Amino acid sequence: MDDGLTEIDPGGTDASPAGFPAARGGGRKVFVRTFGCQMNVYDSERMTEALASSGYAETSAIEEADLVILNTCHIREKAAEKVYSDLGRVRAVKQERASAGAETVVAVVGCVAQAEGAEIVRRAPVVDLVVGPQGYHRLPELIARTRAESRSLVDTEFPEEEKFAHLPERAAQRRTTAFLTVQEGCDKFCTFCVVPYTRGAEYSRAVEDIEREARSLVASGVRELTLLGQNVNGYHGLAADGRTYSLADLVCRLARIEGLERLRYTTSHPRDMSDDLIAAHAAEPKLMPYLHLPYQAGSDRILAAMNRKHTAREYVDLVRRIRAAKPDMALSTDIIVGFPGETEEEFSETLAVFEEIGFAAAYSFKYSPRPGTPAEKLDSQVPEAVKMERLARLQSMIERHQSAFAARCVGRTLPVLFERHGRHPGQLIGRSPYLQGVHAAAGAEYLGQVVPVEISSCGPNSLAGVIRPE
Repeated sequence: MDDGLTEIDPGGTDASPAGFPAARGGGRKVFVRTFGCQMNVYDSERMTEALASSGYAETSAIEEADLVILNTCHIREKAAEKVYSDLGRVRAVKQERASAGAETVVAVVGCVAQAEGAEIVRRAPVVDLVVGPQGYHRLPELIARTRAESRSLVDTEFPEEEKFAHLPERAAQRRTTAFLTVQEGCDKFCTFCVVPYTRGAEYSRAVEDIEREARSLVASGVRELTLLGQNVNGYHGLAADGRTYSLADLVCRLARIEGLERLRYTTSHPRDMSDDLIAAHAAEPKLMPYLHLPYQAGSDRILAAMNRKHTAREYVDLVRRIRAAKPDMALSTDIIVGFPGETEEEFSETLAVFEEIGFAAAYSFKYSPRPGTPAEKLDSQVPEAVKMERLARLQSMIERHQSAFAARCVGRTLPVLFERHGRHPGQLIGRSPYLQGVHAAAGAEYLGQVVPVEISSCGPNSLAGVIRPE
């Protein structure tokens, strides 16, 4: 969701975040489970790369892991509770391994770690290490300490040193797309959001550091980069010549990298959607015509209570300016229903904004109070049954618009970046410029290539097409 990036899997995933197969043979092994947003996926990749220098190889089998890491998200209440539920299963694995004489270190990392700190160890004594999202570059050192001292350690300080400077060079990627964090933290202080408290103040990485990482990824085969930040279009990084780059400047610089085919970025705040960034969408063909731009609510009173600092009409006018510059722009958004005090009329205003803009996709959430946020203390919490009913109505509208957008793609020829093999022999799966999954009959030689595909049909979650070579 907004300021915390788009949730890709609120319940977590057992997938290997770096895309590597399970480790085999000798040496220590690490299992990483990632909860939450794209930035957590990126962070998990960087953790495994940092641990590789200490002799840890990644595994997808938790039973063979000497080190178990849960990389956590605190945006949604359910995601935080899922961590504690998973720790119960981790405890059973740790006990079983101990009975066989094998040691297992358990680490909770990320935003839940930052928010709850020592409370995690109190609730789940199986945990040996608690580390906030700004300290995971110190994981090898902290793991060595907790093993040597035979006690749990909690490290949730915001370190003075910049963590990216202490991380190793990017490992070779075995895929076509990759995330790249360019900005962290948020200064907006939306009243529902924990990000300023778990990720800290806004910080933008140096331009040359980002370019170096991007070039390394492209050299290893990556063809599409998604630039990440809790407030990514607020990027203001320094270059070696002392100039401050905006996100538009950064995009245009990265677009010059030979072999890089596509650029995306997420998540944006409407207040930081600058004129030069809008112009970049019109001028830079590598910047995809798909923008995630949360509006959260359509009522000005609710937006003010959320501290969003924009009105519904300002948001609609911004979208008009974006589409004037880039007519084929498709938008996705985040919406919260049932914010404290929301009336039926105010919810109807949220629906009206959605209908007026016509989003290609959206992520919708029931409001859930997050500890320590101003909205948690507001009166007039909306009853759960009302939130559920409103969410159902909103999601019905989202599905209708998403289906209509997909149907409008049928008959068009879209450039598709093929990423992987499909479920059927001779099938490849890729992404359209609008982030839609597309499958087509194609040989392996098309992997990693952008290929014209005539869209022949659409389903609930993907498009099907036929390659039309130029």
